[in-house]
Parts: sequence; C-alpha cells; structure tokens
Amino acid sequence: MWQIIGQNKAVSFLQRSLEREKLAHAYLFVGPAGVGKTTLALNLAQALNCMHGQPPCGECAVCQKISAEKHADVQLIRLAGNGTTAEARTKTEIGIDQIRQLQHSASLPPFEGKYRVYIIDGTEQMSSEAANCLLKTLEEPGAKVVFILLTTNEKLLLPTVISRCQRLELPPLHEDEVAKVLTGRYHVEPQKARLLSKLCHGCPGWAINAIKDRDILLQREERLRRLVTAINGDYEERFAFASEIAFQFSRNRTAVFDLLALWCDLWHDVMLAETGASDAVANINFEDTITEMASIYSLAQIRAAIRAIAAAAEQLKLNANPQLVLEVLMLSMPGREEKLTKALAGSR
Repeated sequence: MWQIIGQNKAVSFLQRSLEREKLAHAYLFVGPAGVGKTTLALNLAQALNCMHGQPPCGECAVCQKISAEKHADVQLIRLAGNGTTAEARTKTEIGIDQIRQLQHSASLPPFEGKYRVYIIDGTEQMSSEAANCLLKTLEEPGAKVVFILLTTNEKLLLPTVISRCQRLELPPLHEDEVAKVLTGRYHVEPQKARLLSKLCHGCPGWAINAIKDRDILLQREERLRRLVTAINGDYEERFAFASEIAFQFSRNRTAVFDLLALWCDLWHDVMLAETGASDAVANINFEDTITEMASIYSLAQIRAAIRAIAAAAEQLKLNANPQLVLEVLMLSMPGREEKLTKALAGSR
C-alpha cells in the first residue's frame, strides 16, 4: 500500500513500471519540502523488495524494516548537518565521502533484499565533487541497484545528473485535499485541519509533523509574535533581535532559513489582506494581527519587506556576514516611522 498522500500520477507511473518490469536505474523526485518525496522514495524501495504479491504491502518484515530505515539494502543519504553536534549542524553540503561510501556499497550485490536502493535527500546540497562522483556511478549503474534523488530545486543540479534520471514531479496538493486527509486518516478536528492545511501550503508532511508534535505550531506562533514585536520596536530592539538570529545561524543554518521563510509568509498574508484577498490568508490564527498590519502599511512597504527578506536569504546562502545581513534586514522592515508617516498622510 502506497502511503504517500495524493500524487496519484506519480504513483500510477511507478506501479506501471513495476508491473511491466521496466524500471529506471535512477529517479529524480522534484517537489517542495514536505510534499512527500521521502515517503514516495521509501514506498518505491518497499515495492522493489516486498515479500508479498502486491507490493508494497507495508506489513511484511521487509516493508517494516524499510519504513523504519533499518534495512541493510536501503540507504538514505542526507546532509551531515542534520546531526546533533555543533560541527555537524554547520555543514552545508553533502560531501564526497558520503557519495564514495555509496559508490562502494553500490558495487556489491544486495545483502538481504532484491535491490539495493539509495535515496539522496537534498540532492541539490551535494558539493561539486560529490555531484561529479555520483555522476560516474549513474553512468555505470550496477545490476539490482536503484538510485532515487530528491530535490526541492533541480536548477541547482548538474544537467548531466538530471539527464540520467527518470524525472517525476510532485506538486503541492490543494488545501482541501490535505484537510480531508487530516480529518479522515488522522482524526483532526475540522477547524485545526483547516488551519494546518493552509499553513502547510500543500505539503502535508509539515501538517502531519505538527499533529505529532504540538510544539511545532506553538513555536511557529511564538516566532511570528517575536517578529511583530521587533517590527514595532525601536532600533535597539531590532539590532538585539538581529544579533539573536545571527547567533542562531552559527548553530543551525537551516532553522534560520526556515525562519526567514516564515517571515515572508506573514508579509505575504498581509499583502493578501491589503489587496482584499483575505480568504486566501494562510495564517488564519493571526488574522487580527494581519488585518491590523494591512491597515497600517502600504502595498509598496509590504512588497519591499518581502523583497528584503528574499535578498537576505540569498546573501546568507552566499556566506555573507550574518550579523550584517540581518541588521540590514531589520532596518528594512517597515516600523514606527512608516506608521507615523501614513497616519500623518491620512490626517491631511
């Protein structure tokens, strides 16, 4: 049983390939984070190694092992920065050593299953050396070996890597489809399901994690409140906030990029409210704050804030000084002076 939510087109394609025994030696799954790429990859690994007649059954010992990421022939290669040590969290690339280990084990026959399956989560995060090393492996694939590359941005991949893969795109789902799954499969009450389906932007993985871990939603709300407080603060408060985030960046880069995406999400909702599209607002649990911000800031100021956040994210990716980047960003956010200017203009 395929566990992925939605993505019927991709599932049907893979099922037909399995039935006809016309498998590619390498697949490229393209889609945003949380849309189900890893789930689909694990499902395909189960289908290739399942012990039952209609794979993937999800219940046999093999399927259970793969689901738990404990099968000897199914490996997930991820950014080393997902580790727990401070040094690991600062890693920004999937290194060549990780791909060399893959290359060596891929030359061996399966140990306990039918196929060796290698899932590279975040293929766009490979170093250039690692990408070229992987390319050599894709050019000369071994028997009974399948590679599944997952990416949120295929533009960052080598064209030669893409050309050697069967590409499958996993688009975001409609929020109604996500809400239906949350209420049906996960028994979430309708109001919360509506909130989560909006916040996940068509990527049910985030919503499911938020169901399992209540702190995810609470921390999200706290981060939004903290941003609003900083925007309403003076320059000293803004610089203190920038220093706080810069320090966090030195410890967990991914968390800061997620934070910037969250800020952009908030301003996008303010823009929707400003232009009369309040029904499309995602952060419905912040509706009052968003409505108030829309009444305070002009569309030009809102768009400038969104552009400033995007620019800061790009600069951080290029290893610019995080303290400086974040200080400039906080200065770029509309605040007290803009409120006063608009109030004065309205009184004339």
